[in-house]
Amino acid sequence: MKKLYTLLFLFSFSVIVAQQQPDTLVVAYSPAAPFVIKEDEFLEGINVWLWQQVAKDLEWEYQLKEMPFAELLAAVKTGKVDVCINPLTITSDRVKEMGFSRSFFASHSTVAVPKKTSWDKVLGLLNAIFTKSFLSGFLILFLIILFFGLLIWLFERKKNPDEFRENNKGIWDGLWWSAVTLTTVGYGDKAPKTKFGKLVALGLMLIGLLFISGLTASIASSLTVNRLSDNIKNFNEFKERKVGTIQGSSSFDFLRVHFFKDISQYTNVVSGLKALEKQEIDAFIYDEPILKYRLQKDSNPQNLEILPMKFDVQFYGFGVKPGNLELQQAISQQILEIIETTEWEVVLSEYGLSEL
Repeated sequence: MKKLYTLLFLFSFSVIVAQQQPDTLVVAYSPAAPFVIKEDEFLEGINVWLWQQVAKDLEWEYQLKEMPFAELLAAVKTGKVDVCINPLTITSDRVKEMGFSRSFFASHSTVAVPKKTSWDKVLGLLNAIFTKSFLSGFLILFLIILFFGLLIWLFERKKNPDEFRENNKGIWDGLWWSAVTLTTVGYGDKAPKTKFGKLVALGLMLIGLLFISGLTASIASSLTVNRLSDNIKNFNEFKERKVGTIQGSSSFDFLRVHFFKDISQYTNVVSGLKALEKQEIDAFIYDEPILKYRLQKDSNPQNLEILPMKFDVQFYGFGVKPGNLELQQAISQQILEIIETTEWEVVLSEYGLSEL
C-alpha cells in the first residue's frame, strides 16, 4: 500500500514539474515592429527581448515559429502553439478562447492618412468652390446679365444713343452696364435716362443685391466645409470612407462594432500602408506605436502622416494556449518582475516608446 501511495505521489509531482518546466515550448510570432522585428534571419524588438528574458529566468527551452497574424491567433486558440509573443490586445472575446499573460504595455489606436501636398490643397479649394450649385448660380447670373442687358438696350438705344448705341455694339453696351450694375461696381459711365430704363435698373439692382449676397454666402459655406473636412478630429468622420486595418486584429473588431461600412483587411501593416499610398483606401487604422515605427522606418514621411487622435485603449499581453494556467501564471509573474526594472524603461526608450 505504501508503495502505491509513493508511486502516485511521484507521478503527480512529475506532472506538476512537467507543467511548470515545459520541455520545449512552441513560441509563435508575426512581425509587428517595433515589438517583433525581423530583418533577414535576425529577430529583435521589445517583445522578443521580453520573452527572451522570461525564458532565460525560468530556464525554458523553446522554438520560434513565424506565422501570419490571422493563423497565429487560431493556432493559440487551438493549442497548436504554446505562446504567442506578439503584442496581442487583451479583449473579453479573446479571453474566452485563450489565455493571456499580464499586460506589459498600454497603447491606443490611431489613423494614418495620405499627407496633402500644396497642389492637393489647391485642388480641394477649387473643388469646394466649383460645385454643382456654384456652377448653376453662375449660369443664372449670366442669364440675368444677358436679360437685363438686352432689356436696357431696347429701352435706351433710341433716346440715349450716346451710351447705348444702335448697332451690335449697343448690345455690348447693355451687357457691360448690366454686369457693372449687378455687381454693384457702378462706374457711372452709362446710366439709363428713360422711365422704363430706370425701372429696369431698379429691378436689376434689387435682384443683384439679393442674388450676389446668396452666391457669396454659398461660396463662403463651401470653403468653410472644405476647411473643416481637412481638420479631422474624430475617428467617426471616417465611417463613410474606405478604411483599412489588419486582418483578425482587435482594430478590425473595433471598427466593425462602431459601424464602419467599408473595411479592407490586410495581412500586415506594410501592405496596408502601400494601399494607402496608392489611394486604394482613404485611411489605415491600427495600433499607434506600430504605425509610427513603420512610417519612420519603411515609408516616405512626405507621403503619409498620422493624425493627432487616440482612441480604443489597448493593453498588450502574451497569448497562451487555453487550459495551461501554470504556464500563464509563470509568464505573468516573470513579466511583472521584469517591467518593474529600469532596464525595461531603457528598452522602451530605445524603440521610441514610453508608458502611458
